[in-house]
Amino acid sequence: MSVQEEIKKYIASQPEAKSEEMQKLHSMILKLKPKCKLWFLDGKNSENKIVSNPNIGYGSLTMTYAGGKSREFYQVGLSANTTGISVYIMGIEDKKYLDKTFGKKIGKASVTGYCIKFKNLQDIQEDVLMEAIRFGFERKS
Repeated sequence: MSVQEEIKKYIASQPEAKSEEMQKLHSMILKLKPKCKLWFLDGKNSENKIVSNPNIGYGSLTMTYAGGKSREFYQVGLSANTTGISVYIMGIEDKKYLDKTFGKKIGKASVTGYCIKFKNLQDIQEDVLMEAIRFGFERKS
C-alpha cells in the first residue's frame, strides 16, 4: 500500500467528525507545502508492538540525538488521539518556543515543546495553527 493510501485509510478509520477535521488539516498542510515528502507511521515498533498513535508526517529534516546518531524524520506531524487531534512541530531546540509564540493566541489547545493538541478545530484559531505549521516547515533543521 502506498503512503497516500495508508494516510487515506488512517483518516477514514477515525470517527466521522474527527475524520473530517483530519482530512481538512491534511489538505491545508498539503496546500501549504504541496511537494513535501509524506510519511505514515503506524505507531508500531520493530517487534510490531504499539508504542504510539499512528501519525502522518510532512516534510523532512535530519534529527540528531544526544549520542551523535542522526536520522531523517518529518518536520510536521498529524495524529488522532483519544480526546482530539495532535499536531507535531519537530526539531525545535527551544522547548518553550511554541507555547511562548502560539499558546496564548491559538485558543483551547495544550501546547508543549513540540505538540499542539486540541479537541476539535472550532476550539482553536486555524490561522494560528497554520502559522505554527508554516514555522515548522520554514526553519532549518
